Amino acid sequence: MPIQVPEALTYNDQGLLPVIAQDYASGDILMVAYANAEAVRLVGETGIAHFWSRSRGKLWKKGETSGNVLHVREARTDCDRDVLLLIVDPVGPACHTNARTCFGETTATGAGMPAELARIVAARLAERPEGSYTARLMAQGRQAVARKIEEETGELVQALAQESDERVAEEAADLLFHLSIALGERKVPVARVLQVLDERRKER
Repeated sequence: MPIQVPEALTYNDQGLLPVIAQDYASGDILMVAYANAEAVRLVGETGIAHFWSRSRGKLWKKGETSGNVLHVREARTDCDRDVLLLIVDPVGPACHTNARTCFGETTATGAGMPAELARIVAARLAERPEGSYTARLMAQGRQAVARKIEEETGELVQALAQESDERVAEEAADLLFHLSIALGERKVPVARVLQVLDERRKER
């Protein structure tokens, strides 16, 4: 799917500029590579990350052989127009070592936590490890997960009305965790939820 890419970019004397790929859902930096003008043009035309391989001296589409492509949602440039930032939805690991990022298997915090929870839930759904609370709840079916969300919502409402800020934070965390399980069971990506919020933000 074509996307708009910045114009009048500043390339170095080798005709290249650095490209940062950032995960849309988690905010994690997945990888850093280089692109020439042709690679940037292909990003715009296809909506798929393309780069220039300095070691091989040729153009390459990320995931061309592995299938681990980067679907580009948005392309931005910095104030000097000499760095390109790609906001992406990754398919599989971004690194050739099979790690999720080229900077290792980072542990998400803050804004990246919903995406990290989604990954954990997806793994539990696929592997069903013995002793896993998440796997045990999902095995009881969609209605059991829905009832748990209803229960946690009630506890959060009570905490908001009567209890301490710390208790509110704890109950909110319980609700977000069980919501992550529900989304995983329904296979609704966190990225889609974030996209809805983003669309609503732009409307307001």
